[in-house]
Amino acid sequence: MATADQRTAPPDRTAARAVVDVLAAAGVRRCYTVPGESFLELADEIDRHPALRLVSTRHEGGAGFMAEADAKLTGVPAVAAATRGPGAANLAVAVHTAHQDSTPMVVFLGQAETERMGREAFQEVDLTAFYAPITKWSTTVHRADRLAEVTAEALRVACSGRPGPVSVAVPGDLFGEPVGLSGTPRVAAPPRPPLGGAERDRLAAWLTRAVRPVVIAGGGARGAREDLVRVAERFGAGVYASWRRQDVFPNDHPLYLGHLGLGAPPSTLAALAEADAVLVVGCRLSETTTQGYRLPDTERARVARIDIDPGRPGSHLDLWASVVADAGEALRELAGAPFQAPYRDWSAARRAWVESATVPLESQGHVGPGMHPWQVVAGMREALPEDAVVTNDAGNFASFLHRGWWFRHPRTQLAPTSGAMGYAVPAAVGAKLADPGRTVVAVAGDGGALMTGQELETAVREDAPVTVVVFQNGLYGTIAMHQARELGRLAGTRIGGPLDLAGYARSLGARGATVHTREELVKALGEAVAADLPTLVDVRTDPEVISPAATLSELLGAPR
Repeated sequence: MATADQRTAPPDRTAARAVVDVLAAAGVRRCYTVPGESFLELADEIDRHPALRLVSTRHEGGAGFMAEADAKLTGVPAVAAATRGPGAANLAVAVHTAHQDSTPMVVFLGQAETERMGREAFQEVDLTAFYAPITKWSTTVHRADRLAEVTAEALRVACSGRPGPVSVAVPGDLFGEPVGLSGTPRVAAPPRPPLGGAERDRLAAWLTRAVRPVVIAGGGARGAREDLVRVAERFGAGVYASWRRQDVFPNDHPLYLGHLGLGAPPSTLAALAEADAVLVVGCRLSETTTQGYRLPDTERARVARIDIDPGRPGSHLDLWASVVADAGEALRELAGAPFQAPYRDWSAARRAWVESATVPLESQGHVGPGMHPWQVVAGMREALPEDAVVTNDAGNFASFLHRGWWFRHPRTQLAPTSGAMGYAVPAAVGAKLADPGRTVVAVAGDGGALMTGQELETAVREDAPVTVVVFQNGLYGTIAMHQARELGRLAGTRIGGPLDLAGYARSLGARGATVHTREELVKALGEAVAADLPTLVDVRTDPEVISPAATLSELLGAPR
């Protein structure tokens, strides 16, 4: 007997239409792309489908970052599509970002036509091999009647276990082939394995007996914020957020002890270094989170890890316990465990973090060629709503943002753990399209802003009024810091300026403002949040203030 999908499908339904039907049925709502000749029918069917939105961007990197931010914010896969060769290469940085950030995405890559493959046809690259190291699954489809099936499998793989991107390469002649009345495969919900009573009680008893227990919470716990709070309170545990996952736990909670990011002050790491029990939840224990693979110290503390993926990096640690379970399910079970730990005083550790995250008084009287970055963050805190979604780029400016902006609300931080420059602006556009009711603010340096800032035009065209704050100091600041510290001189890191970035934004149809003081910044941000157009706020910052802990001159003058 024919299914409902088969009865309503037109006899001349193409493979592209079958793919789009699978995507729509699975809850996918947006596809980001630079249109290419090798997937004409796919773009056309997405554009015609009432449940889907085709977003045409100015660069494949921008398309990929938009899809990644969309999926990270919503938890539902977004689609990115690029054509063969150059298009696929441009998209790869964003796909690598999704891979390291455990973000579910489906990536369609147009390929050379079937009869021309293997002959180094126009722009032909072995896309399956190219994308294999940066995806959960990379495949090439060779039959039109298998495309819908493979799409359903791609969605399943992207969302199962540790989420991530999946790439599907499709020869350019397949999308337009008729597949008739073949049904629409369903995508089953991914399994969410529980902790189980025995493991729950074992972990609960361990946390209860510990003297100084702490939790390291990663992106896997992002959807279980309330249960994470309940676990911390029940067991009197201090909580650290992993690298660029600061919104996983309310920063204003007395048990929040800080962010395991780059340049974390030793005072904020002390509680982790001195812990006797460390529970790692939904975190891959990256190089940055572990402070160069130094923490947690398994010689001092017992370390237990809860993760949905048994092969997750970090298994090199001498773990006391490693439990395969969904972070949300496990936290819910732990929160209800019949144990109650004694009160533990984390006030000193909490105070150390608060002091590191407080705008220094000396920055208020700063005299220099531009604003002190601390004052930029202070102006943002004054003018922007606490629940704004903040997307941030890579760069030394971000160290001030990571310390100074408090993430009090869930799903308010979108930041690449891969350290990809150019992320912030397109990510803000993707976030705004995914959740139009939210205030979305991109924060970038002038280096990253000019890598993908042209996506402001996409924001204008797609009616996505985001706010972009640019710390303009005329430097590739992170590398300048490393050069100054390691070599005592700079090479290739001065990028010129000041540039008229506000004028650049206006040339793309957006609003632009240039500010030199905190008062001007607060005024510009207030107007930007209320505007119905995207706004770029160009903040002229002092290149001397290279990090929260050093100036450029100090590093250049330091003895080698």
